Formats: sequence, C-alpha cells, structure tokens
Amino acid sequence: MGCRLSGATIRRFKHNDMEDLEKILQDSVVYGRPRTHRPYKKILVVVEGIYSSCIFLIMYVYLHSMEGSILHLPEVIALKKKYNAYLYLDEAHSIGALGQMGRGVADYFGVDPRDIDISMGTFTKSFGSSGGYIAGNHKLIDYLRSMSYNTVYGCSMPAPLAQQIISSIKIIMGKDVPGEGERRIKCLAENIRYFRARLHEMGLIVYGNRDSPVVPVIVYMPAKLVAFSRRCLELGLGTVVVGFPATTLLLSRVRFCISSAHTRELLDRALDIIGQVSEEIGICYSKQPIPEWAKEILYKDKSHRYTNGFLKNIEPSVNKLLKKSVHTDTVSNSISLRKRCLKRDTNEKCGINTHF
Repeated sequence: MGCRLSGATIRRFKHNDMEDLEKILQDSVVYGRPRTHRPYKKILVVVEGIYSSCIFLIMYVYLHSMEGSILHLPEVIALKKKYNAYLYLDEAHSIGALGQMGRGVADYFGVDPRDIDISMGTFTKSFGSSGGYIAGNHKLIDYLRSMSYNTVYGCSMPAPLAQQIISSIKIIMGKDVPGEGERRIKCLAENIRYFRARLHEMGLIVYGNRDSPVVPVIVYMPAKLVAFSRRCLELGLGTVVVGFPATTLLLSRVRFCISSAHTRELLDRALDIIGQVSEEIGICYSKQPIPEWAKEILYKDKSHRYTNGFLKNIEPSVNKLLKKSVHTDTVSNSISLRKRCLKRDTNEKCGINTHF
C-alpha cells in the first residue's frame, strides 16, 4: 500500500532469480520511466531473507515468502552495487534463526551488514513479543522518527513487551549465559534438517532450503488442504495451511515453522501424525531418492535400508522408474512419476478419497 501511495513504479522479478532481477535493473537504468523515459531518482530492491510470501523492484523490486528458500544475498548486493540501487532487506523469518550467531541472512553468508541500506524485521517470531524494528543510517532513522505518524502520535511500546525483546536479544547474543545463543541456534539447525529429512523420507514434496526454519509441504489440491488440516487437528496436531490467494490456485501447501524449543520427541510425534494423514489423503506424490544429506541424518548405517541410493522397501517397478528419472527437483516430474508408478492403483495411493 505504501509503495502505491508513494507513486513509485513497482516491478516483480522471478523468485530468487538473479538473471531476471538484473534484466529489470538494466532496463530501468537504460529506459527509465515507462511513459516519459526520464531516469529514476532511486531504485529500491526489496527482498526477504527467507522467502515466506512475495519481491519488488520498486522504482524506485517485490519478494516471495511461502517457499522457505534463502535469499542469494551476496548476488543481490553485487547487483545493487553494479546498478547503484538501494537494498531493503526483510529479516522477519531469518533473524534469530540463521547464521552462526543468529543474526540473520547477512550472518549466514558472512556479508558486511553495511552493504544493506535498510534492514527490518519483526519482534513477533524469534523474539516472542510484539512490534518490529527498522535499521539504517542516521539520516534515515531521524527522518522516520520525525515523520512517521505512528511514532509522533502513537503510544510507546508496553514495558513487558520491551523487556521480552531485550531478554530474547540477550539470549541470542549469549549475554546472560555464555554460549546459550550458539547452542540454541545449533539445536534449531539440527531440528530443521531432521524434520525436513523425515518429510523427504515420507515421499512428500518439500520446498525451500535445508537450513530454512520455514518448511512448506505441497498439497496441490485445495480440498486436500482442508482435509489435511482437519484430520491433523483430530489427531492432536495444529497446522497452518495456505491456499489461494496467498499462493497460486494449484500450489496449496502446509507451512511448518521449526523452533529450537522442539524436542526430538515432539518432532517425532508430529511427524508420525503428518505421515499417517499424508497416506490417508494421498499427498505423498514424490518417490524420488532421498537426498544424501537427509540419509546421513536419518541413518548412520546406510546399507540396511538403501540399495544404490534407493529405498529397499519400495516396489521394484517404482525403483526402476526412479532410476530413469533425472530431474528430481521439479514438481512436474514428481507428479508425472507418481502417475506412472501408481497407474494401476486409483484408490488410496493416488489420493482419490471422495469422502473428503
């Protein structure tokens, strides 16, 4: 809304596609404004650290955050410097979750935070409070303090919420208990990889980077999305489901967010319910080989479960088709493979459960 009210030109670039971003930046510099072709005074690239919804190229660019993938920050910074643009980074899902010290995607890639012109985030996720923050140079912050309606006419943050934020920052930085922040970040990383590895083992289609705490599982059909949510709730597991218009019509998904406070027992209990419900409603579309990193996490002794990287307990006809498949990461191949493998079974395995 703010972008539209400012009168800025807004252009979207493809999800985490640096070539598309560079093309838009290049065209903006060469051709300028759409009608007058006057040069832009400012070009602002707006991105998220962890994609949880959508990205702008504001001309004075917009982001996609339901994917759980991590922004290619070093490449964005290189393009920003090349075309003399400004970078606006949303760290809502990455602050307190990524990087050795939990300082977000900049810490994860080891880039200089000074290369980021504007950094913002929320206190509602990793900090467990309310509100948010924005960081930049002194000139920008002074302007926001003096011109922001909420700052001038609004009330200050309640003391309990402010103390919650301060305590969370101290824990992440290891101020009160040395090493506590690093321990929690390490525990979170282990939980994320274990959770994702188990989902891959079930044959679910999982989006995002293996280090991302946002874990989307693709359901595709909106009817199955509702069935999944209700059945999980019946079994004692609350889930967050996302459908149209937050996603495209046929890319409905369930989104899980992992915490360092989750124990292995809690994760196993949730995963058992997810696996049971997934089999019931038929969303285990992918029977591709489990990624190597996932096998290393799940099994120390690979020989008892795998033969040349394929699961032993999958029927031979499926394994034969799996070995012929090359493009294991594309959704279209996963669906096509599933149809060929289970063509003769049109009941539960294909997910045709009319009672849902």
